[in-house]
Amino acid sequence: MILTDEIEARSWLEALPEWDATARDRLECLVAMLGEENRVQNLVSAASLEAVWLRHIADSAQLLLHVPRETSGPWLDLGTGAGFPGLAIAALRPETEVVMVESRARRIDWLERARIALGLERASVEGMRVEQLSARPFCVISARAFAPLPRLLELSARFSTRATTWLLPKGRSARQELEQLRGWRHMFHVEQSLSDAEAGVIVGHLDGKKGKKP
Repeated sequence: MILTDEIEARSWLEALPEWDATARDRLECLVAMLGEENRVQNLVSAASLEAVWLRHIADSAQLLLHVPRETSGPWLDLGTGAGFPGLAIAALRPETEVVMVESRARRIDWLERARIALGLERASVEGMRVEQLSARPFCVISARAFAPLPRLLELSARFSTRATTWLLPKGRSARQELEQLRGWRHMFHVEQSLSDAEAGVIVGHLDGKKGKKP
């Protein structure tokens, strides 16, 4: 199934087990705040706001299909930027600890204001580069348009265990990036994106670098 418009995206979201009145209110608040903030700073392309529920909310929420509901976190979102998928995930699973990493000052400010407005007490914003973040294990690691796959793994493998689920929306480059990945032991595969017929999401687990003990 590929979602093609705002009506389909909203219907799909409303069928999620995480969807309730509170999730709806939080996501509608996020969409409204995003539209306002985008007039001040270019968080997302103006054109994408015309299909915000498809391009940003459903695009983020589809990652939940690969994470069992009983997984309580912590969830690490790298290069959160405008808040996707981090804010959307936290809005749908407010009981999950979601750590959003972002180094750009204006976006850090936006993420913190949005987090507070949405009442996401278990979410946090780490305003720094990934290299500066203290290492600890996470149950889930996500990154949307953050870095090429080899660089992403170099930066963030230290947050991963064999049980960590990696969720990496990669657009049209997903299959090519995975095919070209060298030097890592992994169990990654590409899932079709629900929000874009030409996009893919790299999903799976990482064992570590080749040549090193697992």
